[in-house]
Amino acid sequence: EEVPCPNVSRNYTISMAVPGSVVSNAQTRELRTQLVGQIARAAAIYHVDEIIVFDDLLSSNMRDNHHGRSHRGGRGGEGSGGKRDYDRNKNKRTSTDSGDKDGAEQKRDGDNDHDNRERYQSSDPHTFMARVLQYIDCPQYLRRSFFPMHGDLQFAGLLPPLDAPHHVRAGEKSTYREGVVLDKTGHGPDAGSLVNCGIRGRPVEIDRALAPGIRCTVQLDTKCYDAPGKIKGVVVSPTTPREEDGTYWGYTTRLATSIKAVFDECPYEGGYDLKVGTSERGDVTVDDKQFAFPKFKHLLVIFGGVAGIEECIDADESMTLAGKDSRKLFDLWVNICPYQGSRTIRTEEAVLIALARFRPHIAKNGDGGSKQPHVVKDEDLNFSDGDNLSEESSDDEVG
Repeated sequence: EEVPCPNVSRNYTISMAVPGSVVSNAQTRELRTQLVGQIARAAAIYHVDEIIVFDDLLSSNMRDNHHGRSHRGGRGGEGSGGKRDYDRNKNKRTSTDSGDKDGAEQKRDGDNDHDNRERYQSSDPHTFMARVLQYIDCPQYLRRSFFPMHGDLQFAGLLPPLDAPHHVRAGEKSTYREGVVLDKTGHGPDAGSLVNCGIRGRPVEIDRALAPGIRCTVQLDTKCYDAPGKIKGVVVSPTTPREEDGTYWGYTTRLATSIKAVFDECPYEGGYDLKVGTSERGDVTVDDKQFAFPKFKHLLVIFGGVAGIEECIDADESMTLAGKDSRKLFDLWVNICPYQGSRTIRTEEAVLIALARFRPHIAKNGDGGSKQPHVVKDEDLNFSDGDNLSEESSDDEVG
């Protein structure tokens, strides 16, 4: 079963910004992970190319109810620091051998508790969301290479897979594959690096030598799958599948320190040319007969947290705009679900509703532009999302 491909070049991009604070309202790490998984799935279904996790300066500390009891008390109870808390006289531990055994047991318990704390340490909500988003987007066969164990990923293995085209299955004869550069090269004077592209027992030799550990996108001739001998491929930009025939190739994840940084640190030349804010106080709704998107090259849709976009702007001291004037930041200020039946729409619900309702307007007004050849530069190859967020683990290692 293959993901439908539009076979039409797509040169416009879709970005969405979500505050990381939304996960701090979930009571356990498992529920937080599921919430992020819902956002990731919605992004993949509707071809989102970039997810920005921004700090709305309204988040509270996350509490881990699931692990809090066992970690605070270890084996010895509350406040024991992970060592057994027992009365030697009461237990009549008097012999030297017994005392040595108890001391070793205490040390072992303390070491185990330290390992547990390292393994299940909590991140701030924004880093948590970004890390889980990265993990979900990474093809399964690459996770072991890029993501060592981390507590944020304890329940990531329970999430439904993204199952996007870049998550190529073992027997699939795909034109493009994601890979990790190995510490090996082919034979000959002009030999390139070998890349693990998820083809069992057959690393791919690429057209250049790259530093080991880099994640890259490789283009293959589909005939090579059935041909004996080594497989050769060409390194391309991760945007090439989208620009060639509209194949969705996952999303990148970006951390922003504030809502202002969402705009200021845009990775696209010229910035976002269509900025859409979502609010129940929007001055236009998708139900309006005249509602439409203007032509755009880079679309940005921003979602607020529990208190909405207005509160995010009020909390950001670097913004000279008042929250009540938030509409001035956007080209469109949209109420995505007028006359909602609930007092509130959760952010993960708003993401799915908005992307679904915007879909026909995006398809109609996205500026496909003329297809231009893309020159791949070495700095384009390592596109691991965000700074120091790739410390995660594979499905087998999580939890």
